[in-house]
Amino acid sequence: MITEFTDSFIGVIRHNKGSIIRTVIYTIGHFLIAITCLMLIANVPLSVAMTDAIVEPIANSIWYFILDKFWTSRVMNKR
Repeated sequence: MITEFTDSFIGVIRHNKGSIIRTVIYTIGHFLIAITCLMLIANVPLSVAMTDAIVEPIANSIWYFILDKFWTSRVMNKR
């Protein structure tokens, strides 16, 4: 049972490798931008900015992954 789950999970990762890599890079950048904006615009300390700048970038990253999968599926289908 665990082997089937692990195998299917690894298969999903392999199939989505490009989208996952782009999403991780996007997410890291989004965290850095959100933290920087909070610190510069709202004059929030780094420790607070790091905790406050988590939910919105994660939500945007999920949306980005969905858009990336849609875009790549459309481009691949045209080839």
